[in-house]
Amino acid sequence: MQKIGKIVVAVAAALTLAACGEDAKPQTAAPAGPPVPSSDAAQATQSKGRECTADDVKTTGKFGEAPTITIPDNCDPPKKLIVKDLSDGTGNGAKAGQNLKMNYSLVTWSDKQKLDSSFDRGEPFDLQLGAGMVIPGWDQGLVGIKQGARRLLIIPPDLGYGQGGQGIKPNETLVFVTDAVSVPTDKG
Repeated sequence: MQKIGKIVVAVAAALTLAACGEDAKPQTAAPAGPPVPSSDAAQATQSKGRECTADDVKTTGKFGEAPTITIPDNCDPPKKLIVKDLSDGTGNGAKAGQNLKMNYSLVTWSDKQKLDSSFDRGEPFDLQLGAGMVIPGWDQGLVGIKQGARRLLIIPPDLGYGQGGQGIKPNETLVFVTDAVSVPTDKG
């Protein structure tokens, strides 16, 4: 019994000391239930009832041309990586370890705005596939792409920038149109 009494006295003393601090403010009870989001946040997180597919995202342009990407308003961003070839290429499909040259355009799902484009810079992007030089959605989504192919990638946050970074908002879904400018051919 003495131990319990000592613990109660110690806890009471700690609470009294905490309440005596300079910045002590009266505490009010937290409201029951989850906080009510603002109307903007509620609208952004409210489900549309179905996940979008590759066919819901509209693109224009052909290989070598800067694409336009239109994200729909009537469905939710997909939770899994979506890969769709928009035009076929030739040769062997890209494999992990190969050096690729890619053109791309990126639109962010939440604001439907183009964030980046190598087409606009006039300079393809070099990467080694599967080496972790790019986000996991690219390392996974570009496997098998052939030279001259155009591919749509819809990348969920866990395969993109997750909690944000590189100018990307937290939990952002990314939509890329990529052109395989150069994919090595197997020699054998």
